[in-house]
Amino acid sequence: MILNFKFTMSLVDLAKLAVESYIKEGKIISVPKDLDQEFLNKQAGTFVTIEKRLNSHKVLRGCIGTYLPTRKNIALEVIYNAIAAATEDYRFGRVSQLELPDLVYTVYILSKPELVKTKTELNPKKYGIIVKTTPITSSSNVTFNGKVPVKTGLLLPDLEGVDTVEKQISIACLKAGIDLSREKIVIYRFKVEKYHSKCKI
Repeated sequence: MILNFKFTMSLVDLAKLAVESYIKEGKIISVPKDLDQEFLNKQAGTFVTIEKRLNSHKVLRGCIGTYLPTRKNIALEVIYNAIAAATEDYRFGRVSQLELPDLVYTVYILSKPELVKTKTELNPKKYGIIVKTTPITSSSNVTFNGKVPVKTGLLLPDLEGVDTVEKQISIACLKAGIDLSREKIVIYRFKVEKYHSKCKI
């Protein structure tokens, strides 16, 4: 008996393929047809984290993303953010071809950010946050419109060492260059679907 199995490409495989194709050939891949239809039909912000295996541990090699969708679908969002994480993260140099075999990828699909009214609505293990500077209009109905203000910081949820709301806010503000002693902020929270090593966590 011959059994035919259909294998569906994962988002982690997609990120890996996008980076390797771009680094080796300078080409941006097309969206593969063997992805789950959900990733072809839906839009969402995504982040791609790249880590490098060094002996028994991993070190961050790049992380870039979008908190609102900027592309036609999730697949395209992952492709472009994976390439950006490998080539545009200002904290690191461009990934080299020699590094490719040692890289590990994690993909995050972000929910739509929602305004936080009190800190009790935050949980660094469950929610990521976006902080941005004001001014805020006199209207009490502050909505997230996707426009990037002068200072914006984002922190993904469930990061090692980030175990309190205060630390989460502090790190996000530090990333944005926000001085909480002089500047006012608004905070948004979001959830993520996390994909790592072909497994949804």
